[in-house]
Amino acid sequence: MTELLFRDDAYLRTCEATVTAITDRGGMVFDRTVFYATGGGQPGDSGTLERADGGEVTIATTVYGEDRSQIVHVPAEGSALPQVGETVVLHLDWARRYRLMRVHTALHLLSVVLPYPVTGGQISDGDGRLDFDLPEAVLDKEEIAAKVNEISSGDHEITSEWITDAELEANPDLVKTMSVKPPMGSGRVRLIRIGADVDLQPCGGTHVSRTSEIGPIEVPKIEKKGRQNRRVRIRLLD
Repeated sequence: MTELLFRDDAYLRTCEATVTAITDRGGMVFDRTVFYATGGGQPGDSGTLERADGGEVTIATTVYGEDRSQIVHVPAEGSALPQVGETVVLHLDWARRYRLMRVHTALHLLSVVLPYPVTGGQISDGDGRLDFDLPEAVLDKEEIAAKVNEISSGDHEITSEWITDAELEANPDLVKTMSVKPPMGSGRVRLIRIGADVDLQPCGGTHVSRTSEIGPIEVPKIEKKGRQNRRVRIRLLD
């Protein structure tokens, strides 16, 4: 099982780790990691692995293993892999990760501004989108962006907490997504809270610690995707 250090501190940029396995496809598994694995619309982290002799291996992306208890770090093609039992130092591509954190948190605020069921979403480096189950309606890009920016400029604290699977089942309104349900089965579910009463929803991704870190965003495009689906895109402005 890989210890997920980013769950407790999304701002950790580096950590020492030991290689516990090399997969059949050449992926590297460690006993602990600061790398977030692809999931929930957020892409996996990239970065580098530093070996004791100073050599480096580029980590192209990060995914979950078959049973999700392990995180697999996918090396760049042709990389010389470390040995099982070897101790290395993992380094995040922090600039990219931080932009993903800002976008992810901004999408939480977008779901506050547009309080409709979410049918899909995607987070990218500097931009992202949510799809809403929304009947025919006129959505104003500037108005939506202004409302998101107003909330983010309020400098609300962002924290995480845990509830049991049973508590989530007893409070289904916490789940905003229709197509992707929060992972259950381990006995507990992680919630992300924004401010005292801005937002609370299940999420396993990485987020900034205060909404002011998001910075200004714009809504460059709103698309109609089917009879009731509306896709709203956001983009960081700095």
